Amino acid sequence: MTKPAVLATELVPVLARHAAKADVEAEFPHESVQALRAAGLFGLLVPTEYGGMGADLGDMVDVAAVLAGGCLSTAMIWAMHCQQVDAVVRHANGRLRAALLPRIATEGYYLASVTTEPGKGAHLLTARSAIVDTDQQLVIRREAPVVTGGEIADGFLVTMRASADDPPNRVSLVYLDRSQVDAKTVRDWNAMGMRGTRSVGMVLSGTASADQVIGPSGEFRKVAVDSMIPAGYLAWSACWLGAARAALNGVTSLIRSTDRPAGIDAASDLVRHRLARTRIDLELCGAYLLQIRGEVLHRRCSGRHMEEYGFQLKLDTLKVACSELTFSAVDRLVQLGGAMTGYQRNAPVPLERCFRDLRSASLNYANDRLLTAIGALTLLDGAGPIAESPTSMTNPSSSRAAGSPS
Repeated sequence: MTKPAVLATELVPVLARHAAKADVEAEFPHESVQALRAAGLFGLLVPTEYGGMGADLGDMVDVAAVLAGGCLSTAMIWAMHCQQVDAVVRHANGRLRAALLPRIATEGYYLASVTTEPGKGAHLLTARSAIVDTDQQLVIRREAPVVTGGEIADGFLVTMRASADDPPNRVSLVYLDRSQVDAKTVRDWNAMGMRGTRSVGMVLSGTASADQVIGPSGEFRKVAVDSMIPAGYLAWSACWLGAARAALNGVTSLIRSTDRPAGIDAASDLVRHRLARTRIDLELCGAYLLQIRGEVLHRRCSGRHMEEYGFQLKLDTLKVACSELTFSAVDRLVQLGGAMTGYQRNAPVPLERCFRDLRSASLNYANDRLLTAIGALTLLDGAGPIAESPTSMTNPSSSRAAGSPS
């Protein structure tokens, strides 16, 4: 079977061809997403027994980084879908897995995440709206200011307070098929960047059966810590890194070509210093992403929990570091390109779009919130160890560097 990263590489021209139109019109990249579905990549994390590729989070990181080089919006749509699939694979009951996973693998069934909520923002581990249990079914009514691809999604994973009598931190994760829910768009998506994600505001109203709760009732925290947080941070970081790497490759190719802009002197120390700083930022991101990917895979293979505070600090650091360093790297490339090559929307390298897209990275689960958590954990742990163990530095499934597919 063709390696997932190779499949992804073959699809990059398709994503790149449709990226500008999705950005300009703020429309969902239907053609690009359909190409991923047709290639089977929506079933990347689905075990082979259900018809999927049976890949792991290491493969997800590689594929995300490649796809983002063609279109960051499409890559993020796919990455967030994979985040939801991982939760289903690891925490759904047998009946739900048997019903849902084959559809994801064979149909490219798209799962959207519903975790944001008015009044609490994107705070993942709390919920305000409560499930109403009628003994026969679970009644769900949920407002969400941001649902990536919500208008197109085939199904939703929704966080809800376990019951009206439970506190906000007793959260359940509920799966809803599109046929079970009235999904209304109540706010359009007219954002600065990531415009193709169509992250609209929605109101969902529907019913579910008790076996559509993923994980024990009220214990979403376990699902989040074991699955959604590590899978999400790895996938997002890979997307941001892949987009920034593609921008650097585009700029260096342009400088080396006969079409090099007259205002960029390849022999200039200033140009070389800016390229060097950009490369250093991306090397640091890639190295840390590789380390955390290896640690996540090692913990999963060994059955070691993700909830240790020292490791949670590392996960939060990955998200903050990659979101900030990739944006600063592309900002530097825009400065290097100047008003004509770096700032124009029709420039040969789409730096302007990449800059706007990556500006969202620090807002996607806000860095301010994570920095508060990192600071609190640092008071307990100090500097911490440089590396957890020799085995945690190696990805058991792959020896390739993150974001550097063969």
